[in-house]
Amino acid sequence: MKKLNSFLRTTFFGGFLVVLPIILLILVLNWFYEFLIENIRPIINLLIQTARMSELIAAAVAVVIMLLLFFLVGLLVQTRLGKFFFEIFEERLLKKIPIYRIIKETVIQLFGGEKMILKGVALVRPFQNETLITAFITDESDNGYITVFIPSAPAPTGGYIYHIKKEYVIKINYPVEQAMRTVLSLGAGSKDFVAKFKELEISEKN
Repeated sequence: MKKLNSFLRTTFFGGFLVVLPIILLILVLNWFYEFLIENIRPIINLLIQTARMSELIAAAVAVVIMLLLFFLVGLLVQTRLGKFFFEIFEERLLKKIPIYRIIKETVIQLFGGEKMILKGVALVRPFQNETLITAFITDESDNGYITVFIPSAPAPTGGYIYHIKKEYVIKINYPVEQAMRTVLSLGAGSKDFVAKFKELEISEKN
């Protein structure tokens, strides 16, 4: 009976872990689709009325127009003049909106860019003993402290911010993306991560 209960729990939990990300992905894609359609609805209606297009074709053309608009804006800010005016606009208006900086840095972190919120991976000893905790470096100061973000598992969007003395922070040469996967998988796959620490520890002793 115990084996049956264990089998049912393991099977149910395994299925839950497989299905849940798919459901969340569908919900996100559905939200994005509805958001996109809602915002391009005026263009769709205009194309239907003026060009006599069907709604499906008009929606496809409207999406292409939106993509071209993104491309043109990106092309514009690549030029010196465009970059100059955007920086002025951002400094004088956008950055005065508190949530703008957070949204921008989050988007850059998710989709890539020169400026990253998570600047590196580390193992920290917040309790000054042999316990090691996975952390992500977010800032460094000249006063001997390093700011780290310690995410909760398996939801890395939540967690805690610690300001820890440098001697209790061991920087690990390990990709941020791979370290984040160990958080998402409740620590599974951490052996390579810990091995990097052991290699560093051995090299320091030698």
